[in-house]
Amino acid sequence: MRLLLVEDDPGLSRSLKLELENAGFAVDCATDGEAAEFLGSTESYDIVILDLGLPKMPGMEVLRRWRRTENQVPVIVLTARDAWHEKVDGFKAGADDYLGKPFHSEELLARVRALLKRFHGRMQPQLAACGLVLDEDTQTVSVGGRSEQLTAIEFRLLRYFMLHPGKVFTRTHLLEHIYQYDSDPASNVIEVYVNRLRRKLGNGLIATRRGQGYVFGEKA
Repeated sequence: MRLLLVEDDPGLSRSLKLELENAGFAVDCATDGEAAEFLGSTESYDIVILDLGLPKMPGMEVLRRWRRTENQVPVIVLTARDAWHEKVDGFKAGADDYLGKPFHSEELLARVRALLKRFHGRMQPQLAACGLVLDEDTQTVSVGGRSEQLTAIEFRLLRYFMLHPGKVFTRTHLLEHIYQYDSDPASNVIEVYVNRLRRKLGNGLIATRRGQGYVFGEKA
């Protein structure tokens, strides 16, 4: 899953980026409102963590601009401005969740995972689909009673598939959602990782649609 982290504190941004990457997210960073508004309007993100007190453009205005253009990306506001009336303003502007500073990173990660599952209509404590159960803490998947350890990219790819069972995705779309903005992966990397997942999960869960891409949860 690809995440946009908007935070103007360099130290906090670096530490959060590392924790989010360790949790299996491809993370792009913006440190001011203009860059955030541009990236959120032109790139494909699965979720955004948005500070409000930003240089060049306030985070609240960034959020309002996204919502005015029907950008429905899930947004967690992360800010020191956490008085009740400021939270109300944030939700009115289109925030999906709101967390005040200071905060524990474990709570932020839990909120990110919960919002992603809720956004995709999946309310189980653990992400489950098509006979698989994904443990996001250990980055393992349970299949047929056995547990399989996943590499970082395998985990990102499988989590994306499990949130979208039955949908056909091109290689380009999948690349956009599992690699960050400045990455330059090989052209066949999706094929390589799909084949790795098939070896771990069996050949029946990820089908190839000739000329279209890949679909999870459909017999190959």
